Amino acid sequence: MNAPVLPAPVTPSLAGGFAHPAHDAARAFRAAMQTLARPGRIQQITGALPPAPLSVAAGTLALVLMDQTTPVWLAPSHDSATLRAWLTFHTAAPFTTAEAAHFVIGSWEALAPVSRFATGTPDYPDRAATLIVEMPALEARGARLTGPGIQDSARLSLPEKAAFQANHALYPLGFDTFLTAGDQIAGLPRSTRLEDI
Repeated sequence: MNAPVLPAPVTPSLAGGFAHPAHDAARAFRAAMQTLARPGRIQQITGALPPAPLSVAAGTLALVLMDQTTPVWLAPSHDSATLRAWLTFHTAAPFTTAEAAHFVIGSWEALAPVSRFATGTPDYPDRAATLIVEMPALEARGARLTGPGIQDSARLSLPEKAAFQANHALYPLGFDTFLTAGDQIAGLPRSTRLEDI
């Protein structure tokens, strides 16, 4: 009697992409853009199942925002061979230094100092980095946010305020930020003003 043929195990770098690429990518991209358009609003974003320690939200962002033209830097909190292989297979994004990255991923502590990331130039303010900051949780409390896309004000738990206030002072230069926790996401573009409460 012949032994049953078992399917080969799936390599971690090949798994965890969108189950329905066109539909999932469109939905996730829309959520990502709405997140930056409505700073401070916490919403859900799903679709990817990346390897640890990358969250579902951060992995989903990577799948819709990164490609072979967007160099990425992984902070020490997230830099692993498994995650590099996953990002390479699913996005083809090249890895680079912190200073040259279009996207950076990591915990807030591991991203420090954030002053090293690209903030654009007067002629090309869009040539700035986008930070994907992995948080333990996101809550609608803490710093008071005002500015474009916010009616009156919003509240958002942030890892610190001073760095984001300094970033806003550079406007129209400065980096843009996605904060992620599990399958939740919130946006903090450079145009948003922060006030202590």
